[in-house]
Amino acid sequence: MYSRSKLIEEITNKKSFLCVGLDTDITKIPKHLLSEPDPVFAFNKAIIDATSPLCVAYKINTAFFEADGAKGWESMQKTFDYIPKDCLSIADAKRGDIGNTSHQYAKAFFETLNADSVTLAPYMGNDSIAPFFKYPGKWGIVLALTSNPGSADYEQQKIGDKFLFEHVLENTCEIGSEENLMFVVGATKPQEFSIIRKHAPNHFLLVPGVGAQGGSLSDVVKYGKIKDIGLLINASRSIIYASNGHDFADFAASEARKIQEEMATYL
Repeated sequence: MYSRSKLIEEITNKKSFLCVGLDTDITKIPKHLLSEPDPVFAFNKAIIDATSPLCVAYKINTAFFEADGAKGWESMQKTFDYIPKDCLSIADAKRGDIGNTSHQYAKAFFETLNADSVTLAPYMGNDSIAPFFKYPGKWGIVLALTSNPGSADYEQQKIGDKFLFEHVLENTCEIGSEENLMFVVGATKPQEFSIIRKHAPNHFLLVPGVGAQGGSLSDVVKYGKIKDIGLLINASRSIIYASNGHDFADFAASEARKIQEEMATYL
């Protein structure tokens, strides 16, 4: 169970709304870890130990683990189990399918992995993501307006007088609430937050794109912040790959601290 009130409490306590993204690529982790029985988990564990006082969430990009088969899934399971309970755990899996398939995806991430939340692709309709909202204390994080160039192909196309992402926001709010529904909004489109907030004035937003992708924290806060912040700012590569030496965890903590210290000025 991870409630909205708990998330707000952690943001207040840590003076941070940072989410650390674990996009763990075994070809990019420090070479000295390759002698470990599970190099990927050893890397994740060190990053979590170094950054957990500075962040309120971890986003595990499941593709980097699933690509490695059973071994990767084991590393992912151990990582989810290791994330401190005061931090929201996010399975960045972008799932969404019809009928029993979606039920099985929800079971995989919420029961087997025991993630607190999972990212969802809504473009097959509400029935494809509804099963994820049947788990008390769990969150569905729906793709709304992403930061990739291809978002213009569909998300930013107009249907009538509204963009497709606006229809997604309106329709998805019918199956979730501010207590269990967030939206993904890319940091590279900060001016669009005014449109997002028109449809989702009080929902938390998961915002990737700050750091290596060039998004501005100050712009995101300017356009997206609400009374209780309502933002989770994700940074991945700029933190976890700040160094590839034996001191990688120290450098990760240093980069996370820079973001946290700036976030503290907005609280």
